[in-house]
Amino acid sequence: MSTDKFRFPTVTAIVIANMVGTGVFTSLGFQLLDIDSGFVILSLWAIGGLIAVCGAMTYAELGAAFPRSGGEYNFLSEIYHPAVGFVAGWTSVTIGFAGPSALAAMTFAAYTTSIFEVSPSAAAERALAIALVAVLTVVHAGRRRNSGGVQVVFTALKVAVIIGFCLLAVLLIDTPMPVSFQPSAGDRDLFTSSAFAVSLIYVSYAYTGWNAATYLSSELENPQRSLPGILLTGTLVVALLYVALNFVFLYAAPVAELRGQVEVGLIAAKAAFGEAGGRVAGLVLAMLLISTVSAMLMAGPRVLQVMGQDFRAMRLSARINKDGIPSTAVYIQSGLAIVFILTSSFESVLLFAGFTLALNSFVTVFAVFVLRWRQPGLNRPYRTFLYPVPPLIYLAVMGWTLWYVLMNRPVEGLFGLGVIVSGLLVYGLLRWQARASVVSR
Repeated sequence: MSTDKFRFPTVTAIVIANMVGTGVFTSLGFQLLDIDSGFVILSLWAIGGLIAVCGAMTYAELGAAFPRSGGEYNFLSEIYHPAVGFVAGWTSVTIGFAGPSALAAMTFAAYTTSIFEVSPSAAAERALAIALVAVLTVVHAGRRRNSGGVQVVFTALKVAVIIGFCLLAVLLIDTPMPVSFQPSAGDRDLFTSSAFAVSLIYVSYAYTGWNAATYLSSELENPQRSLPGILLTGTLVVALLYVALNFVFLYAAPVAELRGQVEVGLIAAKAAFGEAGGRVAGLVLAMLLISTVSAMLMAGPRVLQVMGQDFRAMRLSARINKDGIPSTAVYIQSGLAIVFILTSSFESVLLFAGFTLALNSFVTVFAVFVLRWRQPGLNRPYRTFLYPVPPLIYLAVMGWTLWYVLMNRPVEGLFGLGVIVSGLLVYGLLRWQARASVVSR
């Protein structure tokens, strides 16, 4: 068995851990600000799961056709143009991984301080988040064996704890909250509202990470064969966990206490298990966020590494240590995450990161149509099941969602578009520098 490649369980764990984290443990509170129907809330998470599965089925074809690390950067460079791929990679590096890493660390700090009922300064809470990022940076910039082992263990614990939490909550609660999970007359209007579209961006963010395996394709054993199974297995497991978790949150805790709050998991745990039991359960949920930060620090730097291989001016990020780990890229992404922790508010990062990543994935899913049109004879070890239905579902729902968000939350939407424009400017600068270097020789 090769020791310089990640195996199926490790990469599946990365996919699951990339998804299960900040979004599902925080976004329900924001959704309840405008949506009070239990049926619509659970439908949000089910629809988000369907979208993620459709995206994963499409990405599996692209990943099998182009089995190189880098995710969207690799796909879009090959299918569209290197400039489009660079912008996708730029977005992944600046927001796609650094932002979620920061959010998960910030959520960990918020949960931890709430559990112990201390009221530290904002600086102290940020220091706790930064400390988590720093410790995991040391782990993932070191040996591959340590990196993969830590990820599998934390992810297995995460899945087991979530299942146990859901089962115990349902069994121990004598009087569930009066929230109806049956459809009602007013639900139709909610499904077509701007509030639903914005909430779907929160859900889409929570599912972000279903494509994580494509960022490590070059480090995966037999990627053309195993990548589709990894993507689908990880996404389906998470979809089931998400619907179950949000059912339990609404089943256990009053909507008034959850509405607008970040620590919805802790609130539900206290309602289900009492004050003392809730603190223990909340602490466990907080610990689960460690694997989310861990997974982000594994997958994200591989994008920066591949970009460094392709662009001479970024070659520093392509450096690897003696174990083949892109340690410099790990340090760079960790530094960006710390910048987010120090400078950004939680909700703003959550929304603009969700919008920008959804736009990135939208362009990538559309690429499967471009690929089949431009290269019909290309070897495809895997073809999207039920093509073209999955990519069309993904594009239709996400296109509608992105439009509504841009119309109703223009600041976050325009900030995301600004990141894309900045990526084009940096690409142009790098290309100009490369040409100038050739001429000067």
